[in-house]
Amino acid sequence: MYALWATFFFFVLPFVVVLDRQFLRPMRQAIRIAVWASEDRKRYHGQVFEVVHIVDGDTLDIGVSDGQNPFTRVRLLGVDTPETHHPAIGQMYFGPEATEFTAGLADGQQVTVLLDTVADERDRYGRLLAYIEFPDGDVLNEEIIRSGHGYADLRFSHSRFDAYVQLMEAAIAERKGLWRDVKREQLPDWLRRRRPELLR
Repeated sequence: MYALWATFFFFVLPFVVVLDRQFLRPMRQAIRIAVWASEDRKRYHGQVFEVVHIVDGDTLDIGVSDGQNPFTRVRLLGVDTPETHHPAIGQMYFGPEATEFTAGLADGQQVTVLLDTVADERDRYGRLLAYIEFPDGDVLNEEIIRSGHGYADLRFSHSRFDAYVQLMEAAIAERKGLWRDVKREQLPDWLRRRRPELLR
């Protein structure tokens, strides 16, 4: 009996685990995506597109039709940048710099669109919510926060939430980008509400 249990634990079970990791799990994931995935996930997730237009620091267009327009508008997930031409707010401190930073990194580049497993796939304006990854593995969303050209968006949950908060905390501590000279009243309302101690 002992030999039977030993054979199971040392030979059969490891074989089943390896079989699952190498073959069965990818097959289950492929089936789940094919059957349950949304149209957006099937169309965009993991696909490479050209960035054809920079709207502002946290919004851009990729060169594939969304069915109504010749492009798809993407709102960068987990990051918010100062406004450049908001109809109610106008131009915020460091808005043009944030837009210029995003344009310098992404405009005309081939990028991979990554959708999240936790967050919504579209926002209330119909924009695709995504991470934008460069061929070298860097993620635009993270570079914006890391460099101090934007804020970790604390209003909505996503799978990289904690990491993005840490990136922002590091940028604040190192006084990078906008954090060098920004005044509290120049921060967005939502950030002042959620971080009342910030820059006090």
